[in-house]
Amino acid sequence: MTRPPASAPEATWFGERFDALVTNIGRFIRGKTEVVRLALVCMAAEGHILIDDVPGVGKTSIAKAIANSIDGSMRRIQFTPDLLPTDVTGVQIWNAEAREFEFSPGAVFGNLVLADEINRASPKTQAALLEVMEERQVTMDSVSFAVPRPFVVIATQNPVEHGGTYDLPEAQIDRFMARLHVGYPRHEAEVEILANRAAGMTAESLSPVVSVAEVQQMIDIVRRVHLSPALLGYVVTITAATRRMTELRLGVSPRGGLALTQAAQAYAAAAGRSFVTPEDVKTLAPYVLAHRMLLRPEAELSGASAESLLGSITASVPVPDQRVSY
Repeated sequence: MTRPPASAPEATWFGERFDALVTNIGRFIRGKTEVVRLALVCMAAEGHILIDDVPGVGKTSIAKAIANSIDGSMRRIQFTPDLLPTDVTGVQIWNAEAREFEFSPGAVFGNLVLADEINRASPKTQAALLEVMEERQVTMDSVSFAVPRPFVVIATQNPVEHGGTYDLPEAQIDRFMARLHVGYPRHEAEVEILANRAAGMTAESLSPVVSVAEVQQMIDIVRRVHLSPALLGYVVTITAATRRMTELRLGVSPRGGLALTQAAQAYAAAAGRSFVTPEDVKTLAPYVLAHRMLLRPEAELSGASAESLLGSITASVPVPDQRVSY
């Protein structure tokens, strides 16, 4: 059965809840409103987030602030070399009284899962996330167990330290809706960060402002935000162009196109709109598509980057007629 498109009042309601989350998180995360908004856009689209930046800029704090602003279950997994796949997914335990195996859920069974320093775990343990990130379920001994909904993984990693780390495989990277960079704060924001910490404020000081039921309702609204056929064609033209670029060994997969449309729907709803515009797509493309593009060595040596190549594509692809788009 076809669901009705999101209405203007629903989009307004969404925008109010979204702004409440941004404001609440902003009490602790200072000077990073755009990063917070992008992370919440992904959450509202029920997409996973990879925060990739140097140590000490607040990657884990952002994830914890989001989790503490939602009245849901939060699980933190500290990825280390000795972490086992069953620590993540769960394990079957023998119940002597019932004379049968019972499933003991792992740390991944939560509404928001913080995978801290994800690249420090072995490839075998990293692979334990592949099924649950894509299908929202864990299969153990041919039996599937669904994780709670909504379900979002926020992973952090340090791009400059390679000792004792394992690069994420492309299959894993492709499951993240967006890759975000935090960056160093401005002078004024850093002063506020020091003042907050001196006053004893932490991410745990934040109180929930949105319930899990409301987050699920936000996700439902996002899925019904209008996408015109012309706009869908615009997204496919962009993603298909990456597959023909001689500078790339790997272009954007169809999953990347799906992620871009879903993120654009959430971005439009956050602005209080019930329809997506081409500008929404262009704004989000670097965050959603760049990490899915694998450059050839010679392109990297020449100074090219995924973001610059993507910029040339979006500049050359004609924008759909807005009278047709929405």
